[in-house]
Amino acid sequence: MTHYLEHINGPADLKTLDRSQLPALADEIRQALIAKVTAVGGHMGPNLGVVEATIAMHYVFDSPTDKIIWDVSHQSYTHKILTGRKQAFLDPAHYHDVTGYTNPRESEHDHFVVGHTGTSVSMAVGMAKGRDLCGRKENVIAFIGDGSMSEGEAFEGLDNAGEMNTNLIIILNDNEMSIAPDHGGIYKGLAELRATNGTSEHNLFRAFGLDYRYVADGNDVDALTDALQEVKDIDHPVVVHIHTDKGLGLEWAHEDKESGHWALPAAIVEKMRKSGPAEDYATLTCSYLLDKMKRDKRVVVLSAGTPGVGGFGPEQREQAGDQFVDVGIAEQHAVAEISGIAKAGGKPVLEVTASFLQRAYDQLQQDLGLQGNAATIIVSGYGDAIGPGDNTHANYFPIAMTNTIPGLTGLAPATKEEYLAMLDWAIDHAGRPVVIVEPGTLTYEADLAIEPAQPAAVPFTENDLNYRVITRGSKVAILALGNFLPLGLRVREALAEQGIDATVIDPRVYSDLDAAALESLRDDHGVVVTLEDGALVGGFGERIAAYYGPSDMRVLAYGAHKELTDRVPTETLYERYRLNPDQIVRDVVEAL
Repeated sequence: MTHYLEHINGPADLKTLDRSQLPALADEIRQALIAKVTAVGGHMGPNLGVVEATIAMHYVFDSPTDKIIWDVSHQSYTHKILTGRKQAFLDPAHYHDVTGYTNPRESEHDHFVVGHTGTSVSMAVGMAKGRDLCGRKENVIAFIGDGSMSEGEAFEGLDNAGEMNTNLIIILNDNEMSIAPDHGGIYKGLAELRATNGTSEHNLFRAFGLDYRYVADGNDVDALTDALQEVKDIDHPVVVHIHTDKGLGLEWAHEDKESGHWALPAAIVEKMRKSGPAEDYATLTCSYLLDKMKRDKRVVVLSAGTPGVGGFGPEQREQAGDQFVDVGIAEQHAVAEISGIAKAGGKPVLEVTASFLQRAYDQLQQDLGLQGNAATIIVSGYGDAIGPGDNTHANYFPIAMTNTIPGLTGLAPATKEEYLAMLDWAIDHAGRPVVIVEPGTLTYEADLAIEPAQPAAVPFTENDLNYRVITRGSKVAILALGNFLPLGLRVREALAEQGIDATVIDPRVYSDLDAAALESLRDDHGVVVTLEDGALVGGFGERIAAYYGPSDMRVLAYGAHKELTDRVPTETLYERYRLNPDQIVRDVVEAL
């Protein structure tokens, strides 16, 4: 093994190497990536595929004067290594010093915090315009993957770029994959360009008015360097289309490119292997929907480029056949499509993560809620919404977001039984658009260890669109929404130690208020506690507080504050938001 990397602390050091030394440097970086991601997890395949491309970019261009703008950040690890952050990839004690995404707070070589797809071209167009307005001459480079090209914003950016008469370099990293295989007509065009070495007259980019170059071997650092030197300081927009190999350098990630997109830490993988398959909401949902599809050919499941969210791996997608549709990274289109399917008599189910659904707010309002078409959206949050995730992937907005949209019925089940019953009702009986916020933790009715005053609604019916009383007490009522019902029961136990027999309610429905249930609390309750695994602003608790208004009823609302947290431990967030039973009890006692 060579040791070039130990002498590189920034792009200037990289430029001291001879071009013949760059492949060896690429090997060093690839081994560092494999070691770190294996240990702590991260985007394995995408980063392994662009090592050479990143080296070539920093060898040719002069960052940070020249602006390199990354799309989604799934391919930015080598960039971080070459721009002064290599310790975070070489020293296990510093593995957590940097995030998995570009971030200007980390380095002057990062220009945006980026975690969603399809944004780099539009931001680069803006950077180029701003540069010109200020009279500067630096290169502006947008790096975007082929998977991101299914996102509408990418097309909008290309369209705008096509009429610019100034420097703009778009590097299209084509590895023939999104997370899963690419889907959409654009990819037939990319395949034809690859097959013809970039010479096909059916060229989408030229149709946009853009110059175009093709590099057949996007893992040949010498060929890449030549191509980028040709376009450096160019006076018009150009697309450099490079064909790379996702997962290159790690056999399992290379062979199984879909699974290799993201790697869990090795210790977790080993623990999962020893414990065997475990039921979670993804596998539960997939099993339910596959059975549903077999019995009813009108049922169709859609994914916006993330089929694993609903447990639909390659085998499950094959079983579903044409009753499973991956629309690519196109959440806006997906919401409009399920409205169309429903209008035509189908029974569509869209599975989407909370962080990505927010991209389709207008479609939720205009194309679905306003139309009233009977489509179902299952919103996943990769587990508990309030948790240690990245600020680019905050999952605690779905209730606050959909709560504001007329025409949508929003459900928040607390248990497996409720979830399946709600799914059945939404698909077959609701007759209107329904959003179901999937709980993070798989909880059964039996797990709650209580005798509900009102039995679980199985099956769920129109009459069940009201609050479910778990236990009836007095003085204090706890409305624990969805994933936080177990927390509500723990708070009740803690209050009991203070001599307070609290009422516990499973609201189930967050889009509408159960006025009868709320009114029933006025006579013998003085404090209402709301618990929600999501944003307080615009959320469930705020609606309850507004309902009681200036009355004598005290409402204590608990949930996430108005902030985007970045890799903050769950226990820290719970302490900050006073989501621990002892903190809530102190607040309640004070309020009484």
